[in-house]
Amino acid sequence: MNPTPRNFILLLFPLLAACAHTPQQAADDASGLNARADKAHLEKIVEPPKLDLPNVELTDSLLYEFLLGDIAAQRGRSELAAQAYLDLAKTTRDPRVAKRAAQLSFEAHQYEQSVEAFGLWQQLESTSPLAKQMLVSLLLSGGKYQEALPQAAALLQSDPANVGRTLMSLYGLLGRVPDKAAALDWFAQVAQPYPHAAEGHWALAQLAAAANKNEQALNEAHRAVALRPDWDIAVVLEAQLLMRDAPQKSLVLLKNYLERFGENKEVRLIYARLLLEQKQYAEARDEFGKLLKQRPGSPELAFAIALISLQMGELDRAEQELRQALASDDKNKDENTLHYYLGQLSEAKKDEAGALQHYRQVGGGEHGFLAHLRMAYLFIKSGQLDEARKALQSAETTDTAQRVQLIMIESRFLRDAKQYAESFKVLERGLEKYPNQPELLYQSALIADKLNKLDKFEQLARKLIQVEPDNAHAYNALGYSWLERNMRLPEAMELVEKAYKMKPDDAAIIDSMGWGFFRQGKLDKSLEFLNRAYQANPDPEIAAHLGEVMWKRGDRDGARKVWVDSAKANPDNDALKAVIKRFIP
Repeated sequence: MNPTPRNFILLLFPLLAACAHTPQQAADDASGLNARADKAHLEKIVEPPKLDLPNVELTDSLLYEFLLGDIAAQRGRSELAAQAYLDLAKTTRDPRVAKRAAQLSFEAHQYEQSVEAFGLWQQLESTSPLAKQMLVSLLLSGGKYQEALPQAAALLQSDPANVGRTLMSLYGLLGRVPDKAAALDWFAQVAQPYPHAAEGHWALAQLAAAANKNEQALNEAHRAVALRPDWDIAVVLEAQLLMRDAPQKSLVLLKNYLERFGENKEVRLIYARLLLEQKQYAEARDEFGKLLKQRPGSPELAFAIALISLQMGELDRAEQELRQALASDDKNKDENTLHYYLGQLSEAKKDEAGALQHYRQVGGGEHGFLAHLRMAYLFIKSGQLDEARKALQSAETTDTAQRVQLIMIESRFLRDAKQYAESFKVLERGLEKYPNQPELLYQSALIADKLNKLDKFEQLARKLIQVEPDNAHAYNALGYSWLERNMRLPEAMELVEKAYKMKPDDAAIIDSMGWGFFRQGKLDKSLEFLNRAYQANPDPEIAAHLGEVMWKRGDRDGARKVWVDSAKANPDNDALKAVIKRFIP
């Protein structure tokens, strides 16, 4: 199917989705900012704080414990090593030993022991933020929310100048907590003493959204923006929360932000995409144009602008924008991608020769395979079967799914050209490489049935059932083939009924049921099923069956109408033409 302006515009969303700034990405970005802040903070420290080390005599017993812990760690006896170091830490009260005990306990996945070790470490080294943070993390992971509260409060109080950064770190610890409502309640208590920290409100908004408390999430996000109007992460979050119920407010929020705080590529991209979703095409194109000025030569942005122009009916402008991107001096431009998009645009303009010219210039990359598919379809459309097959056979593939897809398409082209024997050969060669591939088995079985290779057909159908015991269409294909030939009726009906139990709403299977009742002489039951099948899908073969049953029941006018109506829509269907010829010479 050729792309149309309507489905062209839908390509934009997956194309640009990777560029969008999601709430989780915002959290990741915030973590990155925190990491940079940590580094800057550490660089300001001239000397590390001095530890309050105990004056402990190294006795033979202590030396033995140290050796036991180290040898156990070296030999992979992590539980023994962790216990040895924890005993040493309790005896020596040395923060360095406590830190080692905490590390070993954590690595040994000893939860209670880890809590004890980290608790002892932060008690002996009260200035260590890592000890406090790890203890909070362990308590939260074990669902010990009340025990974690004073530890989190102590962590925040230990660094009052960086409360926002600490709140973001605490939010990060809640990512794996399964009870989202409990996580929200816990963080609300932690952040309560710091109402002017925008980071706390931002984190509460994220947690409230995860707990499906959308109104609370929106209120908290709005508060974060009010406290830090220039914080892009908070603005993006509020805009995303607004989009569901108040998309226009979301757009106004982003527009105002961009007007006040200058160029921000991430925010502008989100603004442009939201405009596009709201079908404000002219405004969206302007925003994408501004982004393209910041990233000249970007094929994704150039194509986005071209697609919007196409949606607005400005095909020539769309082509001009893509050609400008192709002609740019940007060394990083992806010419393969641009040629592929120009080929798509040429197809939309019904310039098939131009489309082929562009597709031929797609040398590889992610669009190389797709370009060969489009070339094959264009050749078939113009009746050039051999050229279509060459295009498929020369396509570079990256995985089994693509290779099977090429086999299936080539076989279908040959089948549509009524070259059934050659189509079957293509599928057989495919099965030599992929003997258990369900799609190849199914299509091979259908073509074998068409060629009247009944033994081969049954063999393939039964192998498919073996590979996929729940494949309703495999049972239906085998049963229907026998019904059509009026043979092995009890077994055929049993197979079709099994398929029907699996997929009672499938039109093809309902048709088989109706045809099976016809073969059994149950015309009323047959008519009931065939009417259902035809209403679900007015397929010409179903029309052929329905008309024949109506004729047999004496409703010849009704039968004629069904056949004539279907023949108008499907003038080349062999099954329909054959039944009409039998009853209306």
